[in-house]
Amino acid sequence: MSTEPAEWPNDAFHVFDTTLRDGAQREGISYSVADKLAVARLLDDYGVGFIEGGWPGAMPKDTEFFAQARSDLKLRNAQLVAFGATRHAGRKVHEDRQVLALLESEAPVVTLVAKSDVRHVERALRTSLEENLAMVGDTVAFLVGEGRRVFVDCEHFFDGYHHDPDYGVRLLMTAAEAGASVGVLCDTNGGMLPSGIARVVADVKERSGVRLGIHCQDDTGCAVANTISAVEAGVTHVQGTANGYGERTGNADIFAVVANLELKLGLQVLPPGSLAETVRVSHAIAEIANLPPDTHQPYAGTSSFAHKAGLHASALKVSADLYNHIDPQVVGNDMRVLVTEMAGRASIELKSRELGMDLSDDPDSVARVTNRVKDLEAQGWSFEAADASFELMVRRETDSMPTAVYELESWRTLVERQGDGTVVSEATVKVVVDGERVISTAEGNGPVNALDRALRQALLSAHPELEQLELVDYKVRILEGVKGTDAVTRVLVSTSDGTNEWQTVGVHENVIEASWLALDDALRYSLLSDVD
Repeated sequence: MSTEPAEWPNDAFHVFDTTLRDGAQREGISYSVADKLAVARLLDDYGVGFIEGGWPGAMPKDTEFFAQARSDLKLRNAQLVAFGATRHAGRKVHEDRQVLALLESEAPVVTLVAKSDVRHVERALRTSLEENLAMVGDTVAFLVGEGRRVFVDCEHFFDGYHHDPDYGVRLLMTAAEAGASVGVLCDTNGGMLPSGIARVVADVKERSGVRLGIHCQDDTGCAVANTISAVEAGVTHVQGTANGYGERTGNADIFAVVANLELKLGLQVLPPGSLAETVRVSHAIAEIANLPPDTHQPYAGTSSFAHKAGLHASALKVSADLYNHIDPQVVGNDMRVLVTEMAGRASIELKSRELGMDLSDDPDSVARVTNRVKDLEAQGWSFEAADASFELMVRRETDSMPTAVYELESWRTLVERQGDGTVVSEATVKVVVDGERVISTAEGNGPVNALDRALRQALLSAHPELEQLELVDYKVRILEGVKGTDAVTRVLVSTSDGTNEWQTVGVHENVIEASWLALDDALRYSLLSDVD
């Protein structure tokens, strides 16, 4: 664990990440020590200035993390931060085990949490207001004297301010006089709105003269907006978590915060070029947390720059910035055009161009494809998550589909439950490949898996590259009463060749036939590059 100054010494403005401490309090997240080290490396790659690693001495896993970080964590941009509390009431600071554990972590920076709401001091800590101030001053001075940089998180600051607008200011000034670098105003209950944040920050900044930070929870859905408002009111230290992870509804999303600061307020808060790593780092941390990435997350979500309405597509044909508030590539994202029943001719043109097929000089083909999409969508098909099936459909409608590599004669599936409870699925596929009739039978853990194996087995002699294909995801949705008909089934399949992944769709009243249509498209798409 390096204690040397970071290569990106932006001390004028702090980006402080607490994914490993506050973010780990999200329901469903449980990081191992190895996970915490991996997340810390990603955050350091992203260029944050401070990474809060946890609470050593209070959490055994966090104590182990700091111990392992000393040898295994080499930070280039960030400094590691240990989180902890002030000395206990009535106890000498140099005898307080909790405070000593912060020193033993060897983290160069310490964040102390302190009660700034008089109600919490009197009812939760059960001590006097003056003793609480002394606890803060003593602990800060002790840690600074031991060579640590200290930030003080003023817990429940905004709620406390409404009850007593003076005590929190006294605490900030006590901390600063003892040597604290930053006093962080915490909206611990997450109940503030941007206008209230701006008003309180401006008042506190003027009265205290202390360097201020901001820490916002998202209980009103305003954590990012509240953080930005605090910066506009004079804060120069922002705290947040990757993807907004945190207790209850979460914290301010650090990716949205820094993107807004750089792209909307013009502040350089990350090392140059780091913003382009937003999507990669966001999704990598989601994978470690074992949570699906939020597709609609600002800046980092895959749908952040996805356009569905035909009206949008018409404008995007003229200029991409007419419906994009930034260039998606600035944050490592891409613009996508979704093909649905809302699609117009412009959507079809843009999507086809995105897939490498320029139809701008072929209005008749655009019209046929547009009408075909609308007809199929009315029957329950959906192409917005199945680019491969859409490309095949466009090729068929524009006579640009290569000669078929195989023709289907028939398929059949059997499911047998044996007396011992074992269930066996078997599929037989009959196809014509290069003029030769091939019959292939295979077993699988279900009829769809058996069909997939049987079809690929039938084609392997002519196309051995199909051996590496893998069905990586399979989703089924029952669509009730499409256009007055009985329920139909929509199947979405994801297939991978180990390098690339593509999605195909099939729709039918019979779930196995719907699955076959999606599987058939998946294999035909994989063979396009071989026959083009």
